[in-house]
Amino acid sequence: MTAEASQAGPRQDLAADGMRPLRIALLTYKGNPFCGGQGVYVRHLSRELARLGHRVEVIGAQPYPVLDAVAGRDGPTLTELPSLDLYRQPDPFRTPGRGEYRDWIDALEVATMWTGGFPEPLTFSLRARRHLRARRGDFDVVHDNQTLGYGLLGDVGAPLVTTIHHPITVDRRLELDAAETWQRRCSVRRWYAFTRMQKRVARRLPSVLTVSGSSRQEIVDHLGVPRDRVHVVPIGADTDLFSPDPAVPKVPGRIVTTSSADVPLKGLVFLVEALAKVRAEHPGAHLVVVGKRPGGGPVAQAVERYGLQDAVEFVKGISDAELVDLVRSAEVACVPSLYEGFSLPAAEAMATGTPLLATTGGAIPEVAGPDGETCLAVPPGDAGALAAGLTTLLGDPGLRARLGAAGRERVLSRFTWARAAEGTVARYREAIAGAPARTRPTPGRPAAATEEHESRATC
Repeated sequence: MTAEASQAGPRQDLAADGMRPLRIALLTYKGNPFCGGQGVYVRHLSRELARLGHRVEVIGAQPYPVLDAVAGRDGPTLTELPSLDLYRQPDPFRTPGRGEYRDWIDALEVATMWTGGFPEPLTFSLRARRHLRARRGDFDVVHDNQTLGYGLLGDVGAPLVTTIHHPITVDRRLELDAAETWQRRCSVRRWYAFTRMQKRVARRLPSVLTVSGSSRQEIVDHLGVPRDRVHVVPIGADTDLFSPDPAVPKVPGRIVTTSSADVPLKGLVFLVEALAKVRAEHPGAHLVVVGKRPGGGPVAQAVERYGLQDAVEFVKGISDAELVDLVRSAEVACVPSLYEGFSLPAAEAMATGTPLLATTGGAIPEVAGPDGETCLAVPPGDAGALAAGLTTLLGDPGLRARLGAAGRERVLSRFTWARAAEGTVARYREAIAGAPARTRPTPGRPAAATEEHESRATC
């Protein structure tokens, strides 16, 4: 392929790797990028897979994924596989009307919610299996985005690859540790009952992708998946969108963090406590949290306890451009999490050239890099260490500039969505080559012919 052709993108009849384009079904039971990292993953990975020349169909439930167009090529498409959307706003934990029930899966979804469980991974997997089997032959590979439901065991019409960002058992353990009453502990155990299913399913999966070495070890230790089945494909930042812009002025004292939920895992309560300490030396220091305002949990209590109502702001539902400008305007970006399987907020902040203060929880050091070179690193769960790091950065413009520039270079060289898509396609092709002949796709064969072949093969 000539350099000119390469710059224009892959030929329509070949993918970027010079091989036949793949037909990819990308499953996501919770795909909205404003609800957390799983939605961000689907949005950016689907776009980059399409940009490489593959046909990507995202199959998802509410809140539905946001997908991007691809210039000069067919972009990813969305097939809606609706749940009953029992947790939607403004009426979460709602009771559906009699006319909303469609089948036994809907009844199972409601019954699980009524008994305090979280049904969506199981019920989405059952709907997805039914949908995929009805469309046998339409896809070369099925890529599950951490559903890990029983419905995805067995034959789903094509070889299966699964992404596990990190084991949800980690979230469960941290929430149990933070629970102050036996009633709360019982509630947490019931809500996370689906993790037992995810453990059983994960151990039977033929090919697992994860986003960091730390997550790989957690998957082996917590879920019991054999190490040789777990492959690390790092994700990254949209470095065209998240980029420096000198025209955006820095707001003195501004600290930005992202927290999709008021849960112990995110460590936000320690950052609020740290802010109270920092303001003794930097009275103008203030925190902007990208995420939903908590409704009375530990973070809200800490804000009130330290009198920080005017120094902590929560923003939600902002556009991509507004988010990028917000991060650019900060003097410091902070990731206070107790654990992360990767940490997209760290990569995105670094990509803008904003200096990063981050904990060493989980995979964050793999993303943020060495302390004092590309970030400042502190132990997780230590408000005093967070306060010391913030005070250092707010008081040293030279250090902020040096860490910001080094952080962007690190992301450009290691963590981009284009690299993630290329690595994912390589694992797709390995999974297809290693699949049993019965489930291996045949290029160009229509679904009806495939179904007839499968019927004869099993007679």
